[in-house]
Amino acid sequence: MRDPRLDPEADYDLPTADKPDSRVARPSKVLSASDPQAMVQSIRASCLVFEDSASQALLQRVRRIAPTETTALIIGETGTGKKLIARHVHELSTRRTGPFIAVNCAAITESLMESELFGHERGAFTGASSTKAGWFETAQGGSLFLDEIGDLPLALQAKLLRVIQQREVVRVGARRPLPVDVRLIAATNVKLEEAVAAGRFRADLYYRLHVVTLQLPPLRERRDDILPLATHFLSLYGSRLGFTQARLSPEATDQLLQYPWPGNIRELENTIHHALVVCPGTEIRVSDLRLPSGQYDVHVTKPAAETALTGLEQALQSLFQADHPALHRRIEETVFRTAYDFCDRNQVRTAQLLGISRNIVRDRLIRYGLLPSLARQ
Repeated sequence: MRDPRLDPEADYDLPTADKPDSRVARPSKVLSASDPQAMVQSIRASCLVFEDSASQALLQRVRRIAPTETTALIIGETGTGKKLIARHVHELSTRRTGPFIAVNCAAITESLMESELFGHERGAFTGASSTKAGWFETAQGGSLFLDEIGDLPLALQAKLLRVIQQREVVRVGARRPLPVDVRLIAATNVKLEEAVAAGRFRADLYYRLHVVTLQLPPLRERRDDILPLATHFLSLYGSRLGFTQARLSPEATDQLLQYPWPGNIRELENTIHHALVVCPGTEIRVSDLRLPSGQYDVHVTKPAAETALTGLEQALQSLFQADHPALHRRIEETVFRTAYDFCDRNQVRTAQLLGISRNIVRDRLIRYGLLPSLARQ
């Protein structure tokens, strides 16, 4: 029998996300796949968590738009969980009892795409030995998720636009249109407005899709989700591989928090899976994670940082105008308290973050009641 540890794509059911972990408390807001078969027999991208404030804002927006019939466009980097968010929109909608069909536009050749989307009649082309319904017909009464919509060929973009506008499809080789009742959810990891400007994407289709958008922030911009996700994947793969006692060492935890995760949730999942396979004991070490060493730029992206700084300056101006008593002390206390919490109450990391010595950090933490006075010793 093949060792399942050596086969990351093996077929198996999705364990639930509510098993406790010995290292990190289970997240309170977990979204995992409700239908294992719908996840293409794989547990990849099987979970999102909503612990970070950015994720919670996304969840609230999903809940607002899901009950509507509005076309939704999900925007996010590869590996951020666009398909799972699309499924959640479907499950919170009035179409939840209908089918949810997911199609990756980048994975189907251009010659087959029209037939796959709209169906074909028998004899429509060589090899069409029988009539076949397309994905729009298959999703009747439910939701159709078109992932990587930016990769759709221009010729098919025009036909997709017609389906959206007329709510009917014409199979390849047919003359009679068929009515369809489908909610369309699209996703992309490219900037469609730039594709429109470059002539790679139709402007009229873009505006049809761009009714309501869901922007999925990358994992590096929602750091509070990293450990809950890691905990979930530890439980998930630990149950599968029989390593239910595995836990992260403090050093491994620090590296997970510091790493920028360019591959987002998918990369984190693969990292935890690999670590469980190669870990010789019950504690996952830094060397088991197989992540590049060195200093990482783990903070928010430049545009987000500039926006935050602008907001900070405006807030300070308001405080100055209000002539708030003991303002300098309050600002300093807020800075140290926030930095200390951000670094998981680790003095060394707090000092590194603020660019000051650990002694100064310890002194201020004691001054503002965040450490007992005995900590001076």
